[in-house]
Amino acid sequence: MGDNGRRISSNFLWRFLERFGAQGVSFIVSIRLAQLLGPEPYGQVAIVTIFTTIVSVFVSCGLNDALVQKKDADDLDFSTVFYFNIVMCVGLYALLFAAAPLIARIHEQPDLVWPIRGLGLILIFGGIKNIQTAYVARNLIFKRFFFATLGGTIVAAAVGLWMAHQGYGVWALIVQNLVNITIDTAILWITVKWRPKRMFSFERLKGLFSYAWKLLASTLVDTVYSKLYQMVIALKYTDTDLAFYNKGDTFPNLLVTNINDATNSVLLPVMAAEQDDRAKVKETTRKAIQVSSFIIMPMMAGLAACATPLIRVLLHEQWMPAVPFLQIFCFVYAFYCVHTANLNAIKALGRSDLFLKLEILKKIVGIATLLVTVNISVLAMALGSIFNSVMSQLINSWPNRKLLNYHYGEQLKDMAPHILLALVMAAAVYAVQFLGLPDLLTVLIQIPLGILLYFAGAALLKVPALGMMKSLLASYLKKK
Repeated sequence: MGDNGRRISSNFLWRFLERFGAQGVSFIVSIRLAQLLGPEPYGQVAIVTIFTTIVSVFVSCGLNDALVQKKDADDLDFSTVFYFNIVMCVGLYALLFAAAPLIARIHEQPDLVWPIRGLGLILIFGGIKNIQTAYVARNLIFKRFFFATLGGTIVAAAVGLWMAHQGYGVWALIVQNLVNITIDTAILWITVKWRPKRMFSFERLKGLFSYAWKLLASTLVDTVYSKLYQMVIALKYTDTDLAFYNKGDTFPNLLVTNINDATNSVLLPVMAAEQDDRAKVKETTRKAIQVSSFIIMPMMAGLAACATPLIRVLLHEQWMPAVPFLQIFCFVYAFYCVHTANLNAIKALGRSDLFLKLEILKKIVGIATLLVTVNISVLAMALGSIFNSVMSQLINSWPNRKLLNYHYGEQLKDMAPHILLALVMAAAVYAVQFLGLPDLLTVLIQIPLGILLYFAGAALLKVPALGMMKSLLASYLKKK
């Protein structure tokens, strides 16, 4: 493996460790918080998060990706985006602060006013942090993320647990989030040596925004759409229904988005650097799908198979209605690697216009599905996500038939061994429940059994992705 391959593997492993180290801590803490607080506070935070997440899209305005994608980005570009982001964040927070009473009134929950204003402070820290994040991604120094994210997560976890034990309810979750991003931003600011210079260029901003506005529009459409289901549930159903829906989404989301974040943040700058060589971009995209699906497929299949005893052990009986939602979202997230790899290739090739068109088309399909299912039940709305997932895979992969000569059928073929192995493994894992053992013992048998069966099958069938992962790991250890 060459120097570039070793550099990619090193950064991927650091990013992977960062995401799973931090999220592993968050996962453990969230279990305890869910036990202490119950579903209702989580439903309230979900409502608040809907609006802060949508507003947060404007924080970077797609300019982070523009900085990573631009071949000759310099200090003037980075400083210009930094100052623009700060102004944007302050303005957006002021709007959210003023709109908080209206949002609370719409949801008939006057107690939400200050939680919205409190959690909205994330916008300010996001504006400070984002350019450091872009600088780390562009220069492939992801080791910096590891210490920043883990430090913020650990301190925030301690604060959140203390406040939950003291009876602060929803504020335990809000302050936990604020402390997390504050510490994360501070450590990143200390460890990353880039600092904004006293320079600003409207011309550079205009040039970057010509690429970024399409990504902004795409991300905004995607974010509003992703929160649309939660907004409808919050308005039409109860906070508890929303909590079960969100908690079912949380576990698979936690696993998959962290793998996707690690892949996305490392591969986008690599693809962007190779954008003039379509064959290399195709090969990188293909390896991303193979390696990501090799990891994600068994996780999702195994999680769905042991969902019932796992939820009962971790969150207790009060959260059992979340089980079917968890199983549905496991299927949805199992194919996220297809979305990530295809969209990364499109962005790296500079086709943000095409990216926007794809997002609009997918959201038309999603809204149509929502209209069909909204009056049936929350579960029907979740089931509609499976149809949306399949359609989105087809839509996202379609442009790469021409751009990379890498069509969806070929992508499915690359994933087929992993899908087959994951299904066989899941069937065996699910069968353990019929032994009638206590839930904890059942889970303790299911997890190692699933891992053993999957990797044994992969070795027996000589799955290429297993060899790729061994090669990446060996290369990294050799470098060390």
